Amino acid sequence: MAASELIQDSDDIRPHLEVNVTTTDPETPPPIIANGNPVCHASSPSSPADGKKTAQEGNKMLRSILKQNQLIQSLSSRLQRRCDYVKIAVSEECADHLPAEWWKTGVALLYSVFILFFTTVIITVIHERVPDKSVSPPLPDKFFDYVDRVPWAFTVTEVNGLILCGLWLVQLFFLKHKAIIVRRCFFMIGTLYLYRCVTMYITTLPVPGKHMVCAPKLYNDSTGKIWRILSLISGGGLSLTGSQLMCGDFLYSGHTVMCTLSYLFIQEYSPRWMWWYRWICWCLSASGVLCILIGHEHYSIDVVIAYFATTRTFWWYHTMANTHTLRQAPNNFLSRTWWNPIFNFLEKNVRTTVPVVFSWPVALPSSCRQRYRIVEGGRSED
Repeated sequence: MAASELIQDSDDIRPHLEVNVTTTDPETPPPIIANGNPVCHASSPSSPADGKKTAQEGNKMLRSILKQNQLIQSLSSRLQRRCDYVKIAVSEECADHLPAEWWKTGVALLYSVFILFFTTVIITVIHERVPDKSVSPPLPDKFFDYVDRVPWAFTVTEVNGLILCGLWLVQLFFLKHKAIIVRRCFFMIGTLYLYRCVTMYITTLPVPGKHMVCAPKLYNDSTGKIWRILSLISGGGLSLTGSQLMCGDFLYSGHTVMCTLSYLFIQEYSPRWMWWYRWICWCLSASGVLCILIGHEHYSIDVVIAYFATTRTFWWYHTMANTHTLRQAPNNFLSRTWWNPIFNFLEKNVRTTVPVVFSWPVALPSSCRQRYRIVEGGRSED
């Protein structure tokens, strides 16, 4: 009769082998006749050669079964190793929460460049309206009553401002998310100088001190005004370069904006462990602003308004940028600013706080990257 044997291992995978074994029925007893004696048949005795042949066939079958069993075990172990890799379904997240979007940075750059050019035009126009010192003497200022003028103080202001701007540019060069940070900086510069254009134009103050020397007025000389605008742009509006000889741009102080805004960006996008670096920049900014008043180059109200306009605009913008839930909140009064549509355009795809991460601005060669990986691997092993 036929029997099937299942060969299986201890795992869940159950490959099987069917072995058909044919067995002969047991010998039937010889027939019995009437006298009670069985009928005897003559049987041929089995030869030793036949027994040896049967044993060889059994051994060969046993070896084939063992080989098949080993094959099954090897297959099952391989399948078991393959089953170790489990596919886990994970919901797809956004590819990038901090996209660079350099084209938006370019738009912010154009915005700031246009406003700065417009500022030089406004200064040139206002210069023609500044009253003469003999007609309108300087307004009384409480700071000037207690502190006498120091001639070299305003030079300290411009040097400190240039140092702060240089430090910020170097820091910005190594920041990873510089595209987002740069367009924020361009927007701040453009917006603050736009405010300055408005305040300068609507209120023209007399010179704060009789030491100030103003360039002669051109009246209807359009060509001369154009050359003055170009001269002011080429010199950066600094007294160190000799390009700032026009008066009337007092309310509010552009030098205060430069010193304060540079420090705010340095503080916001520098790591906490660089506290000494922040303190140095704070000292440069504070001393620069103070030297504006010591040099009697601006009224105290010019500096105060410039400080409040710069810090509040910076803090409002970054509060909106770093708190994503505020952007669509119905009771968010910060969203009622006139520049909120511009903010939404610039920060639409920035969905998290920009981390302070530094990186090489230029990709390293492959050999350097390989050495860096080897060093990092050695550190991880330690």
